Amino acid sequence: TNARAAVAKIVEPIARGLLKIGLSPDAVTVIGTVGVSASAAYFFPRGDFVPGILIMVLFVFSDMLDGTMARMQNRTGVWGAFLDSSLDRVADGVIFGSVLIWAVRTQSVGVQVAAFVCLVGGFLISYARARAESVGLDCKVGIAERTERLLILLIPAFIYGLGVPYILPAALYVLAVLVLITVWQRFAHVYRQANA
Repeated sequence: TNARAAVAKIVEPIARGLLKIGLSPDAVTVIGTVGVSASAAYFFPRGDFVPGILIMVLFVFSDMLDGTMARMQNRTGVWGAFLDSSLDRVADGVIFGSVLIWAVRTQSVGVQVAAFVCLVGGFLISYARARAESVGLDCKVGIAERTERLLILLIPAFIYGLGVPYILPAALYVLAVLVLITVWQRFAHVYRQANA
């Protein structure tokens, strides 16, 4: 697509430059995760969502860079995919954990429970797929995968940070429901395959 080509035009020269100075795709993956996690951990518990998200967006860019760098070195493989996936879980844990701390400090018990469900449910969604695939079953189902969960959290968090009340608590309630539905979808999907 045109959008993908435009992004590639920006990403590829940067990727080449990073490889020239000796950075590996793995190093870029780690730097990106540390950057996202540090900005969430520092800003989110205090309710400073706008600066936290703006800094995170810069580091999310590294997610595109590491894959491009690996392709340039013909190093796309199992290790890179494993590292990427594992560090995504770290970033997710810090992001949702930091929002949970904010909720515990400033919100009602209902919002706190919703944030907790989003945190634990997110891990369960990822684990269900990994475990299913490890025993040879398919588990690519569900309405709230990682990208959807992050967008449903971070866009309202940004708007909340600009001074719009209630939007983030409301988003957490919606997301908690979607997370529970996704967990159920994955369990049901695997159960049907296991008992076919």
